[in-house]
Amino acid sequence: MGASSGIGYAVAEALASRGVRVGLAARHTEPMHRLQQKYPEFVEYMDIDVTKPQAPDRLKLLIERTGGMDIYFHVAGIGYENVELNPEREVQIIETNASGFARMLCAAYRWLRDNGVRGQIAAITSVAGTNGIGRLSAYSSSKKFAQTYMVALEQLAHAEHAQISFTDIRPGWVRTPLLVPGLNYPMEMTTEEVLPQILRAIVRRERVAVIDGRWRALAALWRLLPDCLWVRIPVKISTPDVALSTSL
Repeated sequence: MGASSGIGYAVAEALASRGVRVGLAARHTEPMHRLQQKYPEFVEYMDIDVTKPQAPDRLKLLIERTGGMDIYFHVAGIGYENVELNPEREVQIIETNASGFARMLCAAYRWLRDNGVRGQIAAITSVAGTNGIGRLSAYSSSKKFAQTYMVALEQLAHAEHAQISFTDIRPGWVRTPLLVPGLNYPMEMTTEEVLPQILRAIVRRERVAVIDGRWRALAALWRLLPDCLWVRIPVKISTPDVALSTSL
């Protein structure tokens, strides 16, 4: 889910090139159509907007077309620096990254549980979810929501004896088309650098995978800081009011 660019597209292509049958979903279909033409035996796709109420039904249809589902991988997300705190932008981020996240993970969970599949739900959240970031208020909060939501679903899976594992993948800055060209981001990584680590985390069914080692160290430090110190740190990201990668 979110396979039209960046990490989602790279993971989809990596799997299809290895002979794995994949179902791709995103709002923009042209990139997915090109991938299907390249790997016609292994790729199905469908336009799905995670903010729409009909998205779960469309996911079910895509699963049928693909012939089933063993792993649901959620990458869809948006983010902006919003130091002006434009309410519409804050709500837009929450609707996609929190409401859309819950909508689709619920649908994936129910399908795996109800069909008795020993499956996996994996998702890209972010190191930004470690703590609230002033310049990324809605974004960092939505990623914290996503991380907590996966913990809640895992607890539910144990209670219901559903054979579903969860993998929370938390990258730092990744150079995707949504990063502003020409700007340098702290400890920035390329899609090619993070792709093997993401695939490894999914295959190994790691519970939490922070990518990479530098970000693991930094996130560990963030967690140690009390709020009274954290709120006094003037975190700088890039220039105000610019689009961010879906992978922080």
